[in-house]
Amino acid sequence: MKSFLATLALVLPLAASAADVAPKPVYRDPVYDGAADVSIVYDRAAKLWKMFYTNRRATMKLPDPKDVEWVHGTAIGIATSPDGMHWRYQGTAEFPKACTDVTLWAPEIYYENGTYHMWLTIVPGIFHRWGGPGADGRIEHLTSTDLSKWQCEGTVKLDTGRMIDPTVIKLGQGYRMWYKDERAGSKILAADSQDLRTWKKVSDEPVNPTTGEGPKVFRFKGYYWMVVDVWKGLMVLRSDDARTWTEQKGYILGEPGHKATDRAKGQHADVVVDGDRAFIYYFVHQENEPEAATDARWHQRTVIQVAELVFKDGRLEVDRDRDVSFRLKAPTP
Repeated sequence: MKSFLATLALVLPLAASAADVAPKPVYRDPVYDGAADVSIVYDRAAKLWKMFYTNRRATMKLPDPKDVEWVHGTAIGIATSPDGMHWRYQGTAEFPKACTDVTLWAPEIYYENGTYHMWLTIVPGIFHRWGGPGADGRIEHLTSTDLSKWQCEGTVKLDTGRMIDPTVIKLGQGYRMWYKDERAGSKILAADSQDLRTWKKVSDEPVNPTTGEGPKVFRFKGYYWMVVDVWKGLMVLRSDDARTWTEQKGYILGEPGHKATDRAKGQHADVVVDGDRAFIYYFVHQENEPEAATDARWHQRTVIQVAELVFKDGRLEVDRDRDVSFRLKAPTP
């Protein structure tokens, strides 16, 4: 059945929904039904948008309800789209075994001067409990010129262990990375680099005292923004310089939506800024869907949703129930 669904996703055309509104969900993995932690990038050669995502094995039904094997042993899935609204499953990414392992999470992709840089969270093995002995996440840097063939560039080395979920932007003449430091109380810290390969921690102080994961930093409406998954919605931070951050009151996507497949909190997001509009791609667990009444493991399934971020009175707001229509444009060179 899994292979049939995957083949079906490859051959079916990308059909637009009524009035060309983004479907809900905007993407569902046809193999394991566990798409999460997306990173979206424009493939300049193929002239397509590509979604790289953590491919959780959500259809596994383990006898122990506390067993988290299904979120380990994960490949990175890939989907493609001509417009950012209609996505087709492409398969899974292939990475060098020399710098990766069997559990791959939370890809982050940055493009510059003909090279795609990926920072990928690696967990060395398959574990049955969160944070078990030996489950020390690390971040590996890989590069590619075509988003297909990747080469190892080295481990991100800082004076810490168990670091995951990076996000990277160009800042001034250098670059800044934010990441979840599990040895610092699972808070978000930052590091700087001049060459994308050698990093130095900015400070031992987190950017915010709230625990969280999956930070995403982007520029929009004259400010730097950071959204962080705090497990009760997404915390929003705003900054003039990407160094000092102010927390926005409340959390976005914390209240469940009313439409099918979007009836739980939004988690671990990516943001694509397209001119004067911005779109947030987030994942949603399916525990509040009708199927969960008869399937005790349906809550493991996750789908990707998209909504528009709206700048209003100095804040970012999201109405996840509002229909959204757009076509992402190719980024400028």
